[in-house]
Amino acid sequence: MSHMQDIAAPPTDDARRRLRRELRLRRRELSVSARRDAAERLCRHLRQLPEIQRANRVALYLPNDGEIDPTPLIPWLERRGTRVHLPVLKPLSLNQLWFVHYHAGTPMVVNRYGIPEPETPFGAHRARRTPAWALDVILLPLVGFDDQGQRMGMGGGFYDRTLAFTRRPGPRPRLLGLAHDCQRVERLPAAPWDVPLDAIVSDARVIRP
Repeated sequence: MSHMQDIAAPPTDDARRRLRRELRLRRRELSVSARRDAAERLCRHLRQLPEIQRANRVALYLPNDGEIDPTPLIPWLERRGTRVHLPVLKPLSLNQLWFVHYHAGTPMVVNRYGIPEPETPFGAHRARRTPAWALDVILLPLVGFDDQGQRMGMGGGFYDRTLAFTRRPGPRPRLLGLAHDCQRVERLPAAPWDVPLDAIVSDARVIRP
């Protein structure tokens, strides 16, 4: 049965919050085996993308709250010599992210949202961080998406604030949004602060706006 539904430009913040809750519930209801299978299909799609194949520096995320899992991609990236990064909540900053080099020996902590991340003293060393503009690809989680490439995030604005520079001329990473295909809807409204994505990748499709 299709999860697709027509979301015709919700006029209020309340409507966006209701939709966000519904889409988060969809992904949380997936079984462990369904999530594992979806992660494998997602990573097959990702390995075929030219942006990923030629990248030297990639940022991805550790899944939380039912998000589709990109971490099976890590061994493949490391075998290719790609430097993997994780987002870290930037200290003393409103909803901004650092991107910190991640490997098997990286010391980790759980942040205030319950998500593991490299600990702040480790990430505070500049040599272990890469500025967002210098990354080749950032894989970011989505709550929802449509076939026009519109997307809905968690609502905290971390990626939108951190990546606002991509609207201006200059070097920038390719931005790929990731989601379970059950998070796809007929139409999502665009918010003025949403940073445009270069592609959306699910376990079933690749959408290029």
